[in-house]
Amino acid sequence: MVIVIDPQIAGVSGDMLLSSLVDLGADKNKILDAIKKSQKFLPNSNIKEIDFTKVTQRGVEATQLKLEIDEDIHERKGTEIKNAISDSVKSAGLSPKGESFAQSCIDTLILSESKIHGIPADSVHFHEASGIDTLVDILGVTIALEDLGILDERILCLPVAVGGGLVTFSHGTMSNPASAVLEIFRNSSLQIQGNSSESELTTPTGACILVNLFDASVDYYPKMKIESIGYGAGQKNFETFSNVLKIVRGAQNGLDTDSVKILETNVDDVSGEILGNLIEKLMSKGAKDVSIYNGITKKGRPTNLVNVICDEQRVESLIDTIIHETGTLGIRISESGRFIVPRSVHSAIVGISGQTFKVKYKKSSFKGRHDFKIEFDDLKNISNRISKSIKESELLLRKEIEKVEDADESSR
Repeated sequence: MVIVIDPQIAGVSGDMLLSSLVDLGADKNKILDAIKKSQKFLPNSNIKEIDFTKVTQRGVEATQLKLEIDEDIHERKGTEIKNAISDSVKSAGLSPKGESFAQSCIDTLILSESKIHGIPADSVHFHEASGIDTLVDILGVTIALEDLGILDERILCLPVAVGGGLVTFSHGTMSNPASAVLEIFRNSSLQIQGNSSESELTTPTGACILVNLFDASVDYYPKMKIESIGYGAGQKNFETFSNVLKIVRGAQNGLDTDSVKILETNVDDVSGEILGNLIEKLMSKGAKDVSIYNGITKKGRPTNLVNVICDEQRVESLIDTIIHETGTLGIRISESGRFIVPRSVHSAIVGISGQTFKVKYKKSSFKGRHDFKIEFDDLKNISNRISKSIKESELLLRKEIEKVEDADESSR
């Protein structure tokens, strides 16, 4: 199965994501019951009314979250919201995977504020995100994802509309998108795009959930057989478009496909140190992969062929880097289709050698065969921390991750 999140027109907010998942078929009573119980974890916040209703947005029928709260809170420490979400997730009896997802969402939101204001994460105070609606969105989305089994499926996301104009909030007026939204997307491969709506279309809460949810950013819908569609309406009304987020669930036969750009150049007067540095710089700027091959060119000269695989939107910046770093006078550009084995990104909390680590890994599935691969940077870091070889560390980690996977499977 594959999930496509379509925020191209209306952007994304936490309540739109939650509403679209309910429209897709998530058990709304399970979600509402857990949310009502969670309010005890945030003092001075009371949910007066909460429900999901059907509305029509510019001719599109969609599900919308109706939330009425009673709270006189203008700011809260980020850690207070984080603890409330942690307690709420445990109270709801979600799986370790669900707990990890919810924690990652609030951590992303806190770290974005920490980066913007230049303060430690445990000193962050929320203003706009201080209300119980932040807890409602993250907890509700997590429960809905587990109820639908979506956390185990491949999730693709189309370019995200962020709107335009100016936005006014606790720190004053600034251009839209706000700094928090930009910071959340900065280390993600998701693409954003503005429009003439003169309004904020993507909220920080929506952005932090989205970047922790998707597996791959795509420019268009993949080849798929549509099985169900969820429409989630936002709270604003616009004259020129429906303020509705779409989530599409479907089946794919065989492998995923996409297309990539290939950049190539031959250099015969560049040192190995420069080429090593070039690989690091190209990867940091968004290249999917970089390879360097030895060869022989005209007049028997030894050469190095630099080969870079990337998305179309990265071509210009990567070409600039190659020219600047190597001095090459020409770069060949070609396009290539590729088949992709379906995979998804996961994380687990594991204990090894008396220490606890959070480790990321990718799960793949092909013709009934399943496997996972540990993120090498995490593997290397843990190997150094426990003073064991990469091979020994990998064996230990795989055993612990398999235990987590088995626990998730038995909890379903």
